[in-house]
Amino acid sequence: MLKEDEVKRISDKSHKVTIDSRERANVTGVLDVDSFNENEIIFITTCGAITINGEDLHINRLNLEEGQLIIDGVIQSLDYSDHEERRNRGFFSKVFR
Repeated sequence: MLKEDEVKRISDKSHKVTIDSRERANVTGVLDVDSFNENEIIFITTCGAITINGEDLHINRLNLEEGQLIIDGVIQSLDYSDHEERRNRGFFSKVFR
């Protein structure tokens, strides 16, 4: 987990999502990765939580110091949600989603 001063430094940076041909996503302003597997990656950004769904998803690069995440695979959807809501969810709500 990032320290408070690191979160502040990253949150001062802009957030940007670039998707290239639905095969690669480059995201900046990333604070943390909540969970990931081949079909879903959930991560927290300076603008809220993002869920990317698809097939054969792989985290190609993750650099939390710079706030950068690169995802390869077949991207089918991208969804923003309130990051406070996701952090306040309990263990069982994550298991039974």
